Amino acid sequence: MNNILLAKKLRKYFIMGSQNCYQDPVKTLRLAAESGITAFQFREKGKAPLTGKDKLELGKKLREICWEYNLLFIVNDDIDLVEPLEADGIHVGQDDLSVHEIRRLMPDKIIGLSVSNTEELKQSPIQLVDYLGVGPIFSTTTKADAKKPVGVEWITAIRKQYPTIPLVGIGGINTKNARTVMNAGADGVAVISAITSAADMKRAVSNL
Repeated sequence: MNNILLAKKLRKYFIMGSQNCYQDPVKTLRLAAESGITAFQFREKGKAPLTGKDKLELGKKLREICWEYNLLFIVNDDIDLVEPLEADGIHVGQDDLSVHEIRRLMPDKIIGLSVSNTEELKQSPIQLVDYLGVGPIFSTTTKADAKKPVGVEWITAIRKQYPTIPLVGIGGINTKNARTVMNAGADGVAVISAITSAADMKRAVSNL
């Protein structure tokens, strides 16, 4: 997938696991898909996440919805789920399995990498990844171990250095500030609670 098409696919990037939902996660994803998200990341982490067979079974159900709606399906850092779920790719952080190893094992999969500061950017093999998750842009309560917010200026700085790689802003993004993230140079915004906590999901997705 070329950068232009991937950037379009990453425009409204929904991240979710069972721990983020106030209702059945399958119903949540279906409603989000109907509302207009363009990509989905299965992230089963945090408080009381599913594990083992239960995690795999939920992943399969969510994968089916992504096929049905032609959504990009990304697994969060669990490389053992990529093949069983026939995922389009994997997203990893700086402390997860190395990008070099993932690319060796899965040469044709999409790889997303989180970068939170200049040092991480310098030490990251940008040439091996397909897109960057940039942030946290704003303060977020979704991740207990979230790093210090970097602001939209971080997006602009990376865009100047890497003008063609797709960039997704993440961290504290909602319907009120998503536009500033896009204006700073991002190709998409990644959200969790902006969708899962929305009183009107269709309107929320539309306003991202």
